[in-house]
Amino acid sequence: MYVAQDWKDYELLDTGDGDKLERWGDVILRRPDPQIIWPLKNETDTWRNVHGHYSRSSAGGGQWDMKKAIPERWNISYGKLKFHIKPTNFKHTGLFPEQAVNWRWMMDKITAAKRPIKVLNLFAYTGGATVAAAYAGAEVVHVDAAKGMVQWAKDNIQLSGLQDRPVRFITDDVFKFVQREQRRGNKYDAIIMDPPSYGRGPGGEMWKLESSLYPFIESCMEIMSDNPLFMLINSYTTGISPTVLSNMLTMTVSRKYAGKISSGEIGLPISASGLTLPCGILGRWEA
Repeated sequence: MYVAQDWKDYELLDTGDGDKLERWGDVILRRPDPQIIWPLKNETDTWRNVHGHYSRSSAGGGQWDMKKAIPERWNISYGKLKFHIKPTNFKHTGLFPEQAVNWRWMMDKITAAKRPIKVLNLFAYTGGATVAAAYAGAEVVHVDAAKGMVQWAKDNIQLSGLQDRPVRFITDDVFKFVQREQRRGNKYDAIIMDPPSYGRGPGGEMWKLESSLYPFIESCMEIMSDNPLFMLINSYTTGISPTVLSNMLTMTVSRKYAGKISSGEIGLPISASGLTLPCGILGRWEA
């Protein structure tokens, strides 16, 4: 498992009874997590005195119960990278801290390449990977179908002091964007994707990971450069094994380029128990 262990502004304090207790800077939040199927061993004062608690509704969805006043949004840092945090209506905060294992990996890869690297970040959300790649010196194209998420990513770039770096922000359906890049003849040295289980593009385009991911990877092969550096696939889709991502990369990228494939779970350390909370999976191809 790849574990994000070097955070200072974020901490997974404890877990139990389907919830996780997290510190985001100075703000303590309690949120549900489907992987936490074990009991809460010790409901401390920290559990009882959180700033906000997101509870799921039996009718679907859920809502925040803000027990203490917090800013509308606040900032946390991962090394030199900075991010805006804001509780959303869907329990998220705008950042997945376990992805720090990928940020560190891609920054190391880009820095070690010692050549100009052009990165394409697809399903790019609020731009954690975009900020990391730009900080490492890459030229980045950031693509997401949600206008609000693209603006959030722009804010994160500015917050990190990277507004003068070569980053393009595109609000578009990622499949259509990749097809247009094929026609334009544009190429990328690194491709990052974090596809949802289900989704719709701005024009109502349907995405379903099980049927859409493999042809999408094949499509991305057409825009990889002659000397690519890496391809990274993240997934939070329940039931998909890391080996599935490894197999897809073997059947696509490895057929054209020599390199190494790795896959596995990503997770966060739980301070109270010393255990690790699994948070998703990744597949990597690297030259």
